[in-house]
Amino acid sequence: MKPLNDFPKSVCRNIRFVLTDIDDTVTSEGRLTGESYLALDRLQKAGFHVIPITGRPAGWCDHIARMWPVDAVVGENGAFYFRYDHGNRKMTCRFWKEEAERKLDREKIEQLRQSIPLAVPGSGIASDQDYRIADLAVDFCEDVAALPQEKIDRIVELFNEAGAKAKVSSIHVNGWFGDYDKLTMTEMLFREVYNLELEDVLDQVVFAGDSPNDAPMFARFPHSVGVANVADFVGRISDEPTWITDSRSGQGFVELANLLIG
Repeated sequence: MKPLNDFPKSVCRNIRFVLTDIDDTVTSEGRLTGESYLALDRLQKAGFHVIPITGRPAGWCDHIARMWPVDAVVGENGAFYFRYDHGNRKMTCRFWKEEAERKLDREKIEQLRQSIPLAVPGSGIASDQDYRIADLAVDFCEDVAALPQEKIDRIVELFNEAGAKAKVSSIHVNGWFGDYDKLTMTEMLFREVYNLELEDVLDQVVFAGDSPNDAPMFARFPHSVGVANVADFVGRISDEPTWITDSRSGQGFVELANLLIG
């Protein structure tokens, strides 16, 4: 990972899309600061397409798409994208799976919702779970005492044993049934919203993140940026970002915004 200060100015001039994780990337210690929110607003007003790519639930993403200065949002680690047309007052909700498939998945998720906290004492179901459509979020440090790494690994194992995909964020282990992730839904969004193949515009995209569930995005985008706390996961993340900020969490995101806006 190279210091963000070395990011070439010539590359900055080509960037049109700013994709970013939310938790511990835009937020700091569980809160969206005024400075981070202003950075999103400044980026959009400067002409960038701003798209959060998050593990947070559908209920939150509806609010984010409507209320934040963003173009769209990918949620629940790629289960859907939401996009709000302010002129026509219309929300587009594009899911990876049809409703019938999601219903079957929810039945399996409900079984895991009951079994995982029993199998891993100290873990909890995330407080935002009731607003989710497609996945199960198991809390290991947001609203519970921080669990040791071996317990986090055990949660991942339990998801995998049930045939689910599991990804570790900075606060939750998210598990779901389906062959999708943050990257695959981002590719769909670019194709359907912008009529672009992501492969053709990689030089126009920056992605910012902080944790292992961002690894597919770090691997895909040459101009990937980790806020400084991504260093906490060295050795436990399959693909690291190309660049790293000086500051952690939201302050790191502000660094990136200032660099792009100039």
